[in-house]
Amino acid sequence: MEILVELGLILAVTVMMSGIFRILKQPLIIGYIVAGIVVSPFLLDIIHSIEIINVFAKIGVAFLLFIIGMSLSPKVIKEVGKTSVITGIGQIVFTSVIGFVIAKLLGFSDIVAAYIAIAMTFSSTIIIMKLLSDKNDAEKLYGKISIGFLLVQDVFVILLLILVPFMAQNLSLKEFDLTSIAVNIVLVAVLILASLYIFPKISRIISRSTEFLFLFAVSWGLGMAALFDYLGLSMEIGALIAGIAFSVTPHRFEISSKMKPLRDFFLVMFFVLLGSQMVPEDIEPIIIPAMIFSVFVLVGNPIIVMMLMGLMGYKKKTGFKAGLTVAQISEFSIIFVALGIQVGHLSDEILSLVTIVGIITIGGSTYMILYSDRLYQYLSKYIGVFERKKIRKYNATQEGPEVLLFGCGRMGSVFLQTFERLHMRTLVVDHDPRIIEYLEKRGITYLFKDAEDLDLREIDLSQTNILVSTICDMDTNTLLTKRMQQYDDKTAVIVIANTTKDAKDLYSFGATFVVIPYHLGADYACRIIEDNGADYQSLVEEGKKHTEELKDV
Repeated sequence: MEILVELGLILAVTVMMSGIFRILKQPLIIGYIVAGIVVSPFLLDIIHSIEIINVFAKIGVAFLLFIIGMSLSPKVIKEVGKTSVITGIGQIVFTSVIGFVIAKLLGFSDIVAAYIAIAMTFSSTIIIMKLLSDKNDAEKLYGKISIGFLLVQDVFVILLLILVPFMAQNLSLKEFDLTSIAVNIVLVAVLILASLYIFPKISRIISRSTEFLFLFAVSWGLGMAALFDYLGLSMEIGALIAGIAFSVTPHRFEISSKMKPLRDFFLVMFFVLLGSQMVPEDIEPIIIPAMIFSVFVLVGNPIIVMMLMGLMGYKKKTGFKAGLTVAQISEFSIIFVALGIQVGHLSDEILSLVTIVGIITIGGSTYMILYSDRLYQYLSKYIGVFERKKIRKYNATQEGPEVLLFGCGRMGSVFLQTFERLHMRTLVVDHDPRIIEYLEKRGITYLFKDAEDLDLREIDLSQTNILVSTICDMDTNTLLTKRMQQYDDKTAVIVIANTTKDAKDLYSFGATFVVIPYHLGADYACRIIEDNGADYQSLVEEGKKHTEELKDV
């Protein structure tokens, strides 16, 4: 069979399987693996050009790691906040230790148990980001914390991918290839220096042409992966480090978005090939261990996260929703185990085991995240044990606030400046670690909490005259409006709406004034045009005034 015909048939089956899983609201990665099983020699027997498809699979992995590397700038850990770092590291430690014990009880050797346990710790950043985005929860407290500790996991897996190729079959320290380590250190140092001093200058030149910038990025990512592979090192390390070096350029987001279709196409081949290599005879002995590990990931991982977040003082709802985001293993888990096979640490059946766990947990956790609110309603009375009874108070003891401000981002900072000019005592409620750090430096009273989780009884509202929410979320603003109405219907409630329909609904719920940013912005711009006409110089002066105003925001 010609390779083009073979690829066409493989892609046709993959499209059909992916379509079915899309209807079932499942990530397409499951469809890719199932498509691989369908085209394998045990069913349709379509896949024959293993070597060519394997090359495509390696290119897909290289693109994936290159793009991940671009998202991991040196500032990433600082940006995710202390909570995410503690939760991320704690989850990795507890999951790997408990997973190792389970694997040993199931009869696996130390090396195999270590690989399986570590593979159980990784959660899929790509899948979780997509699900949070679909639910509009990426900006909520649990969403930000989840994204943060998923990035911590990504950093951890990078360290493992760098470490694994240096270890011999028995994981003996005596067997470490010191020459390879030295070469890697030299290459990493060169790339770091290049990223700091050469890349910024090069990017200014090549960015003049979008096509040339894209071609350069692809060449750089695959070139570094090929160089490391040629030197007998890890292709994965080359792609990752190439991405990290590229992360300092201002064009990384543009390049990342343009490369994702390439990544997705070639990565399809990786998962199809993976599914095609699952042998039915090898699957039967590992079904029971796969089910046990699946239950551990689906139930145990969320419990670990809820315990850690409960100890840090978060409410059970925030811990529960954040915990659900680690109730699956990642594409990195499969890549990590595949690398273990490549260096001789594992057998093929372990890859099949982890793949089955991946299919079960990715499928199960997707429904758990999509229907997390319903799940919480059923389970809330049982998970109170993970919540500290002591209520978290805000950072300063003083008279009750005159203004309660939810969200201190771009729009919230404008409100805050106004309240400061009016000398009104303001309590800011926000869940962004960077904003909290900013408020702390300025000595502004804050409460580090998600608006949905806040019980107004935690705050002395006896002197509060105004509640302002700059959160662009209809459910949150509806909740705040109704809660304030129940507490004190004489307090002015100012909230944000994205549409006129939402504004009308918020007014009906008791909001005092609803801000529609697009309406107000357009209205303000129209007034400027009416005042200045088409006079270019006058409009330039208005722009300069606005620029000066923005410096203080």
